[in-house]
Amino acid sequence: MKRKSAVLLVPFLLCFSLMTFFASCSWDGDGPLEVMPNGESVEGEGYFLGARLDSGKTIHLMDDTLYVTLSQIWSFSNCSLTSIDMDYGVEDTTVVFSPKINIKVSTEDCPSPMYRPDTTFKIILDDIPQKVTEIVVVNDEQTLLSSILYRRGKFVRDTFRIYVDSSFDDMSALPLRTKGSPSILRVLDSITPQKFLWRTLRAKCSMRVDKCDSVVADTIYPTSWNINDTALVPVRYACASPDSVYCLNSKWEYDSTSLGKVNERLDTVWHSSLYYIEKIPSCARMSAFNYTGLNLGRTAIFGRELFVPDESERSCGPSTKKDWLVYSFSTNSVLLESEDGTPIDSLYKIWKSATVAPDTLVADTTESK
Repeated sequence: MKRKSAVLLVPFLLCFSLMTFFASCSWDGDGPLEVMPNGESVEGEGYFLGARLDSGKTIHLMDDTLYVTLSQIWSFSNCSLTSIDMDYGVEDTTVVFSPKINIKVSTEDCPSPMYRPDTTFKIILDDIPQKVTEIVVVNDEQTLLSSILYRRGKFVRDTFRIYVDSSFDDMSALPLRTKGSPSILRVLDSITPQKFLWRTLRAKCSMRVDKCDSVVADTIYPTSWNINDTALVPVRYACASPDSVYCLNSKWEYDSTSLGKVNERLDTVWHSSLYYIEKIPSCARMSAFNYTGLNLGRTAIFGRELFVPDESERSCGPSTKKDWLVYSFSTNSVLLESEDGTPIDSLYKIWKSATVAPDTLVADTTESK
């Protein structure tokens, strides 16, 4: 009987201890700890680590809507962000956005600190001075995060076709261009001499189909050469008369022990460049360019978009020359004028003096603004 009392006493004591523990917790106060002591409220500024300016173009026009996206915003907690001020001012020729993240921390129950998702603002700029050429956005540390050109004018889009004659494949005919503007220009840059080694390889017919009265040597040169190897060139004997058959192709046997002396074959590698060239309005610049089907002897389709400034625009965007544009198909980029202008001036002279290829045309031009 005493053993049963001891067994029942153990769970009773355990239950009593747990009840005492929870009771002591409830006596110490309920709910989460306060964010700020004594219910105080603190106001200040948060920060953001990323920003992006976007108006749908690389150039922002005066009447376009500008979108400013702030990312990785820190505002202490979910409910501490009170407002975001999109302040901007003009510094010399630049509009500078300096957003401010306003926060107010109180005892309100909120989740833990976090980075808020991206926030995008739609902005229409008013009363911008004529001298402004760029818009930037900086953070609280005055670090430049994004920029966009600010211009006055319009975008002009064209789609057209240019026939590139097969004569462009003749290196001796270079420099060669299509007529008019826009046009295609191909220029010979340099010539690299090369030396290939080769030696003859004896060939013997294992079975004659027809006996020839007379035969002539027929040297079969390879279609491609490797500058690091000595090519073996089979020497067969064919019938002098084209009406007679001497040997089937499958019956030729080659003797690698019977080789001729090493000979040299001189050759050259022609290095050329292909350009798209167009006369453009003064201070215009290309904002988009694409092409398909650019093959010699074919008609290529081109699409390009030009920014054409109006009379009040004072800034010239980056281009080849003030009223001349060159696009390199080798680098897929617009050639910009160097400080001395020598390479561009030389290319312009070549274009002026180049032979115009026959049967070249620009057709099916459509324009949209």
